[in-house]
Amino acid sequence: MSQTPPPPGPFQPGFWRSPIRGPWLTSVFGLVLLICIPLLFATGLLSYASYNPGLSPLNDQTPDKGVLGFYLFSWPTHPYWLYRLVQSVHVTLGVVLVPVLLAKLWSVIPKLFAWPPVRSVAHALERLSLLMLAGGVIFEFVTGILNIQLTYVFPGSFYRLHFYGAWVFIAAFVVHVSLRLGRMTRALRSRSLSAELRTDLAHTVPEPADPDGLVPAAPARPTMTRRGALGMVGGGSLLLLVVTAGQSIGGRLRATALLAPHNRDPGSGPNAFQINKTAAAVGVTPALVGPDWRLEIHGRGPALVLMREQLLAMPRHAAALPIACVEGWSTEDQHWSGPRLADLAALVGMPDAGSVLVQSIQPSGPFTRVVLRGNQIRDPRALLALRVNGADLSLDHGYPARVIVPANPGVNNTKWVHRLTFRT
Repeated sequence: MSQTPPPPGPFQPGFWRSPIRGPWLTSVFGLVLLICIPLLFATGLLSYASYNPGLSPLNDQTPDKGVLGFYLFSWPTHPYWLYRLVQSVHVTLGVVLVPVLLAKLWSVIPKLFAWPPVRSVAHALERLSLLMLAGGVIFEFVTGILNIQLTYVFPGSFYRLHFYGAWVFIAAFVVHVSLRLGRMTRALRSRSLSAELRTDLAHTVPEPADPDGLVPAAPARPTMTRRGALGMVGGGSLLLLVVTAGQSIGGRLRATALLAPHNRDPGSGPNAFQINKTAAAVGVTPALVGPDWRLEIHGRGPALVLMREQLLAMPRHAAALPIACVEGWSTEDQHWSGPRLADLAALVGMPDAGSVLVQSIQPSGPFTRVVLRGNQIRDPRALLALRVNGADLSLDHGYPARVIVPANPGVNNTKWVHRLTFRT
């Protein structure tokens, strides 16, 4: 039986002609991703765990996660910079890997147009894993970068989409690695990296023909060396590191975070540090937090209702803690003061509270209500903050009162708190 000829265009064997494309270069990019993708996935899982998703449905926006949302431990409060580190690594690494990912996709793009599309059951499974891998990684990186830029053009919750997308991608990644690890190892051993880095344009020649069809059948004259390709990709990653990492590292490097939406100078004064959303953006007006504002504290017995002046009269404690957000940005340590959550729990007869429901006066939106675990309540640095850096909180930073807890995601350090409900 004669084989159907391939359609014109990218399906034709002579369409892809780059003489540097081949198993070795693909494997070099693949090795970088093989090392970095598991770290990216692990930090993503740790970021998920930091929300205490097993504690309450309010903390988790993936209600039908099933076994994918396994939860192995209570999120700790030590070290206090843990979430800042985890999320900054996750976001910065994801951005830095973009040139490597694009180079890897470029190096294997002929496989996406292989003809015939399916030659056997095994080939069909490999093709399916490749399509899931390419689609999954593009989806994860695109949604992640859009979230970093605070651009929510995709339907539904970023949290949910990114969570499920990560599991689809990592499943395809594991299948792909299991199928290709041997070939990648042989390809890496077939050429010397040091020799390739010394090879100039005049001596750049195609790799030997390979069964996967990455090496072109009719290669064009080289216009770039493999050394140049690696340098271009490495330089792109370094540039993205420079213009991104400062939003997490802070200090003078914050000014270099040109692609980060939170690199702007927040001004001067005690409340001059980054925020995610202003009070006006979420509908919190001065009238909602004016003289009539009260804090309700529920526990055993009747609720305790306190004015801000009464809270200020209570024993106040200090804690130097950063704010770190899921988009990867964070502040330096800010100096917060206010009553401890543990002391407020004791006021309503719950010194050993297992959790607390924190409710914001914010009219609507995700995470206006969150639940904190007992270990977070009892940490001596966990405060109902009334002041920061020696001054009252500004409205944008949560006036009249906000929660601040060590190693807690920024969105769970609820602003504009009006009710605390301690539970066993």
